Amino acid sequence: MATAHTIVPLHLSGNTTEQQNQQLQSCLGDAVHNAYLTAIEQLDRHSAQAVLEAERKVKADIAKAVTEIVHNYTISSKYEDEEVGSDRSYPLNYRVRPVEAQVTELRKAFPELGNCQEKLGRLPLPEDAEAWFAIPRWQAVAPTYNEAVEKIIEVLAQKRRLSNRIAGRLGEKYLRQIERSRLAQTTLAEQQEGNDVLVVAAQAGMLHRGCSARRTRASLAGNEYCLGVFAIASILLTHPERLSAGDALMIDCGGDEYSPRADYTFDRVPLFDFDISGIEFSIFYQDRARNLWGTPTGFLYKLA
Repeated sequence: MATAHTIVPLHLSGNTTEQQNQQLQSCLGDAVHNAYLTAIEQLDRHSAQAVLEAERKVKADIAKAVTEIVHNYTISSKYEDEEVGSDRSYPLNYRVRPVEAQVTELRKAFPELGNCQEKLGRLPLPEDAEAWFAIPRWQAVAPTYNEAVEKIIEVLAQKRRLSNRIAGRLGEKYLRQIERSRLAQTTLAEQQEGNDVLVVAAQAGMLHRGCSARRTRASLAGNEYCLGVFAIASILLTHPERLSAGDALMIDCGGDEYSPRADYTFDRVPLFDFDISGIEFSIFYQDRARNLWGTPTGFLYKLA
């Protein structure tokens, strides 16, 4: 049975640069060398021989300790001043539907969508994820990410009152996915190969409420990534209640970045707001923290 499986975080690794690898090797090498110099000052012939006799275990323990220390520093302290307190939450009528129901709703909007491994939605959730969401691969909707975004915004506008403040300005010079989110989407598609609709473990904004978009990006867990416009619009299609009250936690789409002048200066983030006139789709500064907003994120995992 699916519930017998154990969920293990799948870290977004393998995309470090050669320069980073060289700098890390130098940093860790210097630290180990300094540790060696300090350690031998405290050893005599007898104790040094005891260490050598336990060589295999010593190497394993050192490797484990260094790995744990490095991982303790993977959450950046950058932009910590871009956090504010927030008491915003989800609307009281918001409930996440079963994956099967979500897929049915998505196929009403996009009849061309193919397979989905709905049974994944019965697995236990990774840490910090709130629910399982059905999100199409954008490639199953349009040839490019930007066209897929335009298409899903149009569909959302047919079902909800929606004011698009950046209509006609969603081309690749304006909007693009951040690298981490592109990598995560590729990983998910490879894991769920042959499926047009992916089953995604995610949280809908509460985890990072009150943080600027770039602070959220800096503080992500190793297996966590920000959701972009396409993924969030998909969630709003299947869960209209998520944005249905003026005092609800609004949504910034930290998985994407936006250039308001189409000059490749991507210093804004797309966002979904709500007021009495319905949903508003616009942009905001990526370095501004407000108590009104939260960034939805997804979590990669593997089965143990």
